[in-house]
Amino acid sequence: MNEPKIAMTILVAEDDPDHQLIIKEGFEETHLPHELVIVDDGEELMDYLYRKNKHVNAIKPDIILLDLNMPKKNGLEALKEIKADVGLQNIPIVVLTGSKDEEDLTRSYNLGINLYINKPTTYAELIKMLKWLDEYWNEIVHLPSLQD
Repeated sequence: MNEPKIAMTILVAEDDPDHQLIIKEGFEETHLPHELVIVDDGEELMDYLYRKNKHVNAIKPDIILLDLNMPKKNGLEALKEIKADVGLQNIPIVVLTGSKDEEDLTRSYNLGINLYINKPTTYAELIKMLKWLDEYWNEIVHLPSLQD
């Protein structure tokens, strides 16, 4: 018997408005029960995680989808800060990026990410990836409760 899926808070750090819209539409189309929160850059990501400025009522995310190439504070800088903070370092981070640079891949894993995924190039691939991520995080792996 299939257990109901656990609704998660998924924080997406993505600066491209078109990518933000496609990700949002992809989550809506898959009818996954998750709350999706999108921030525009690495600084806003950290504001959200530290509940600062407009994010004072933010809910700690269960997973972060992180673009590497963002303005103000790039994904690698934000990742380094997150993994250095005892209160944040256990949040699973999936790098979702257009970068195919081997150095970005290596640095990301060295800083403690959980997965490195190149952005899908078609909408159908995005839907497939979102469903796979949902199955992976909801049915295959076990995550500690991160809520504080």
